[in-house]
Amino acid sequence: MRLEDAQPKAGSKTRRRRLGRGISAGQGASCGKGMRGQKSRSGGSTRPGFEGGQNPLYRRLPKLKSFPLVNRKQYTTINVGRLASLDANTEVTLSSLIEAGILTSDRGPLKILGDGELNVALQVKAAAFTQSARSKIEAAGGSCEVLGADNTGGEEPAESA
Repeated sequence: MRLEDAQPKAGSKTRRRRLGRGISAGQGASCGKGMRGQKSRSGGSTRPGFEGGQNPLYRRLPKLKSFPLVNRKQYTTINVGRLASLDANTEVTLSSLIEAGILTSDRGPLKILGDGELNVALQVKAAAFTQSARSKIEAAGGSCEVLGADNTGGEEPAESA
């Protein structure tokens, strides 16, 4: 048996410290809390989250908002309704939309959103499609092709209608 293996008997209890009852008790005068200061006073300590007057963490963090993604994917977005002015069976890419004057700037890979109506069949090549955009393009008789390794899901094969 070693000294660190020594344990009190099962069911035994340690007596409570009697504070401020003289020097011989071991906890006299300042009761083991040191001389002065906030932690030596009676009435316990500060509330949870208190940082000594500094603006605490729970007030420094944004309220009811999520933190922004550090490396967020930036897409050049366009709605399906803006593609309706193009001729039938046109191949739609980011560069062709900029040449046609429908888009004015390149902010990253092209993503097709599903707002608006489409009545012409188009061959759309983009980095990403929303489900509603894909269904509207294919319902009009067009096809959707996902370009590059930008898509986070599995590699989808090119679909043609």
